[in-house]
Amino acid sequence: MRPLLDTILRRLIRQGELRVRWPDGVESLYRGEGDAPRAGLILRDWTTVRRLVLNPGLAVGEAYMEGGLAPMESEEGEALEGGIYGLLDLLILNAELAADAHPFLRLRTLWRNLSRRLAQFNPQSRARRNVAHHYDLNGRLYSLFLDRDRQYSCAYFPEGVASLEEAQAAKKLHIAAKLLLTRPGLEVLDIGSGWGGLALTLARDFGARVLGVTLSQEQLEESRARARAAGLDGQVRFELLDYRAVRGQFDRIVSVGMFEHVGVGHYRTFFSTLKRLLKPDGVALLHSIGRAAGPGSTNPWLAKYIFPGGYSPALSEVVPHIERVGLWITDIEILRLHYAKTLREWRRRFAANRDAIAALYDERFCRMFEFYLAGAELAFRRQDHMNFQIQMSPARDVVPLTRDYMFETERRRRSEMRVETLTQEVSAGD
Repeated sequence: MRPLLDTILRRLIRQGELRVRWPDGVESLYRGEGDAPRAGLILRDWTTVRRLVLNPGLAVGEAYMEGGLAPMESEEGEALEGGIYGLLDLLILNAELAADAHPFLRLRTLWRNLSRRLAQFNPQSRARRNVAHHYDLNGRLYSLFLDRDRQYSCAYFPEGVASLEEAQAAKKLHIAAKLLLTRPGLEVLDIGSGWGGLALTLARDFGARVLGVTLSQEQLEESRARARAAGLDGQVRFELLDYRAVRGQFDRIVSVGMFEHVGVGHYRTFFSTLKRLLKPDGVALLHSIGRAAGPGSTNPWLAKYIFPGGYSPALSEVVPHIERVGLWITDIEILRLHYAKTLREWRRRFAANRDAIAALYDERFCRMFEFYLAGAELAFRRQDHMNFQIQMSPARDVVPLTRDYMFETERRRRSEMRVETLTQEVSAGD
């Protein structure tokens, strides 16, 4: 299989440089235009070579997890171009430039596109299993690489915001502004409430009464404990509940980072449910990963090991369903590189706490997560991934006619937060 993989790599590398050490110790150099990026690859067995030829979309990640593939190190012992991130950066950049370089990859991508509705079939029972696969891991894992509030979704980096904690707080404020929480006591439904951070913020800072629903037992227990600790358990409640099983009506509905688990065959049901649950003067805000280049399919390694049943949609797959159920789209915002910045910070924190994470799981798990975080960041830096926020309402006149209200709400709340911080500092000094 070496001659075939050699041919594929010569066709693939059009920019930068890839050095490959084969299982017999022979090295090959594949050079395109320019000096960067540069990376090295060690192939430790011929089985890995064969798998890279036949099914690269799955084999690269599996071989890295299992040790059959490794980034090459320099003479000083440092991995070229940042280890697995640098290697994936080179490969993904060139895959975008040379989409026809690997014939088997093209065929497998075509098959995934044709069969994606089956792969994303997520009835309630399967949806719960899929969520448990990723979100019911040891709770300490996420505390070791997320921000203190455990926001496991794209942060928001307005001008002057640099830290992850600040950016996640800015994200929650940005969402709250779009929800038009103009008076205390509004009933809010949080679909996919995670570890409860957004729900608790909406209750504490905006006086909302919030129901958060999740399919993760681990997240449910942590959210309830946080609500009790904050003295908000009378104002916020969390339930282990599928969004399709929610009853009642709400003034506001928010969903952050959950829509990627719905599946294209269930979009009509999702938006029909939103319309059923919204009061006539209600407002909903959907925050999701999307893709800018049109419909596609989920990477097979990601679907197998990280997010079974998951898919990041194009807007062209989402908007028609909103229109057909009769909801008004009152605002759409595209967040481009915000998630790349978020993932870079997660990768940095994961690396800093790698020993502690390895103690929770093992080396294979650490490599799996490193591959996931690196590939995810590059999907936003090199490929077509982005985030979108869609604001909706059953009525055309509920939301103000311009976006001024968003900016005013955010400026006012930031000023209030600065005053609160100064007051706490003065009190502490006394």
